[in-house]
Amino acid sequence: MCGIAGIFGDPEAYKKLKTALNLLKERGKDSFGVSDGKTELAPTLRELKIPKVENLIGHCLHAVVGHVPQPLMGRGRLVSNCEIYNWKELMKKYSFKAENDSEMLLKLIELKSPENLPEILDELRGTYAFAYWIEDRVYLARDIIGIKPLWYSLTPGFAFASEKKALPFNQEIKELNPRKILVYYIKRKRVSFFQRKFFSIAPEIGRDRKYILNNLKELITEAVKIRIPDKKFGLLFSGGLDSTILAVILKKMGADFTCYVAALREDAEDIIYAKKAAIALNLKLRIKIVPLEELEDYIEKIVPLIEDSNVVKVGVALPIYAACELAKEDGLKVIFSALGADELFGGYYRYRKSLDINKDCLSDIIKMYEKNTYRDDVVTMYHNLELRVPFLDKKIVDFSLKVPARYKIHGDMDKAILRELAGRMGVPREIALRRKKAAQYGSRFDYGINKLAKRTGKSKSEYLRDFYKEPNVRLGVLFSSGKDSTFALDIMRRQNYSVECLISLISKNPESYMFHTPNIHMVKLQAETMGIPLVLQKTEGHKEEELFDMEKALKRAKQDYDIQGVVTGALYSNYQRERIERVCDKLGLKIFSPLWHMDQEEEMRQILKKGYKIIFSSVASYGLDKSWLAGEITEKDVDRLVELNKKYMINIAGEGGEFESLVLDGPIFKKAIKIEDYDIIEENENTAKMLVKKAKLVDKE
Repeated sequence: MCGIAGIFGDPEAYKKLKTALNLLKERGKDSFGVSDGKTELAPTLRELKIPKVENLIGHCLHAVVGHVPQPLMGRGRLVSNCEIYNWKELMKKYSFKAENDSEMLLKLIELKSPENLPEILDELRGTYAFAYWIEDRVYLARDIIGIKPLWYSLTPGFAFASEKKALPFNQEIKELNPRKILVYYIKRKRVSFFQRKFFSIAPEIGRDRKYILNNLKELITEAVKIRIPDKKFGLLFSGGLDSTILAVILKKMGADFTCYVAALREDAEDIIYAKKAAIALNLKLRIKIVPLEELEDYIEKIVPLIEDSNVVKVGVALPIYAACELAKEDGLKVIFSALGADELFGGYYRYRKSLDINKDCLSDIIKMYEKNTYRDDVVTMYHNLELRVPFLDKKIVDFSLKVPARYKIHGDMDKAILRELAGRMGVPREIALRRKKAAQYGSRFDYGINKLAKRTGKSKSEYLRDFYKEPNVRLGVLFSSGKDSTFALDIMRRQNYSVECLISLISKNPESYMFHTPNIHMVKLQAETMGIPLVLQKTEGHKEEELFDMEKALKRAKQDYDIQGVVTGALYSNYQRERIERVCDKLGLKIFSPLWHMDQEEEMRQILKKGYKIIFSSVASYGLDKSWLAGEITEKDVDRLVELNKKYMINIAGEGGEFESLVLDGPIFKKAIKIEDYDIIEENENTAKMLVKKAKLVDKE
């Protein structure tokens, strides 16, 4: 891995680029380079001569084996952070002469033209982030999953860098969506994007278990093999299924590697199982214990490093960071990780509740660049370690997303096909059948964060916010006036995300497939009492066509409020979530669904415990009638819904359209909503609607 940066249209580009490279220096200490058309190289940043011009690109090199400094020059200039594992095959295919993958990439771009980058990138196997500058155009691209990071800004001028923190002079810094290729026109100061095609879950593999097992074994083994460096390297190890599979393959190949595990205490589950696996397989294992009294020092380093105070992200970053300290002590330059296996094979508990496992797997792969990869990249690179993730090889991803769901979740067994493969490959049975334990829990670092937070009298999120004051991501909320979108908004705020606006679709069609319609006009009062701007968009509500109106609304929210992501209140509706994700990804917006697969009874009870006052504004199900409308929903009502679920199989949270809700008060409301007049329209014994005719905000009691 390396660090790349560029500044354009700025008289102080030379100063800012030097600052950016200094902030990126842990990503590459082997040499530094800049170019404005002519390339300057130096072994250290201090010795680097940076010309005083308005347009510059720069690079810091992390050389795993060879030493080919950048920027590279052809007809254009290239700075890249890449590990392209099929570069030699491509070099032969196109009769190139190149010393490394970056040189091959430059030649390939110039052979086929940067206008054909989507086609070019489809040929690459590996991970990459790069900038190609030719004449008055700059092209930015990264690998399709987003393993290598890349950020950019258009304010005050165009700039890009491997890490967000390397652009301190810029505003509205955005992470490049991996499915986008950015083109910046220097003279016109304009940006445009190419859209890239992503993976698909169709067609599902129609072959038997033996075929799938054999192909998975071959694909995973090959993905590991092509990533093994010539020098000794490390493996982030937990004694779990996924990392042990990698260890077994590496061991069989005779690779020179050491396993690294870190935890808060010796009795942490990850330590116990890592020791068991190491003994059974004769692995070299190093262990790091971070005592509670030292934990805050680690948090103080990690939270600004990953630029995020999300509790889960910090909890996972801690064992990675501590393990990488040991790998750095050992002088390593490469470390392997089993990242991606859970997302591909249904490794999280929520998958067991999934209505469509492969759709959930695809959704998680789409979101990986926000949830996982940036955190893991910056933590490993801070320790001068290049991260390699075989499970996210694009051949494995493409194949695994098409494996039938019945092979992933079998009864109460997650990752069933991978566990079977592990047993065949020689993973000890106890390890192969070990239940998934998230890194923050298996290492007990989440326990440590909780202990430190309690000492301050704060929640974990509030405590971690002290180490990084910036909001994690600027968000817009797809808001319906009901309980789910309100609760999702609340959860994201509590996790240190900034809600910049509400986005509501007003559908003329009361039977809209996508959008809540009863009393949608109430969003105006709700937005007012929460003090959050509201983006309203009308739609005819025709199936599928209404998505174009949603896209218009999201574009307005992005333009007017600079949102970087969108929150939905979806629990189980794949129909809604899929379409929202598709539109958001097209617009380069990150997607957050904090309620996804939450237990429906638990959701209802949590909302009431948080102090929300909700009413039902419509009912349409056996067991329900107009008597459920208008009155405040209580715990006893939830008990009744639980009983109705047993009798009629209704969704306790109304996910099947059994009822719609309206929120009148809650902890994020400054004033309560009082309904002064309403009508109830009864269609039949089990179907009725409440139409609010008059309402106002009142002081809370």
